[in-house]
Amino acid sequence: MIGKAIAAAIGRNIDRRDGDSGIKGAVLGVAAAGIIRRAGPIGLLLGGAWIAKKAYDRRQADKAVTPAS
Repeated sequence: MIGKAIAAAIGRNIDRRDGDSGIKGAVLGVAAAGIIRRAGPIGLLLGGAWIAKKAYDRRQADKAVTPAS
């Protein structure tokens, strides 16, 4: 269940960058989730760290854009 959510998130991000059909994002998302799953605990740790960094960077970018009141 979590693997499918990760695959969907990865596919969505790939599709956003590409701007083309969602087929490429879906295929690459499933492939990336499979690689992470087969890499074992280290792969899950690295994948989780990457997702956390992306979320942190996005949050920092949102804070920089909004003016302080």
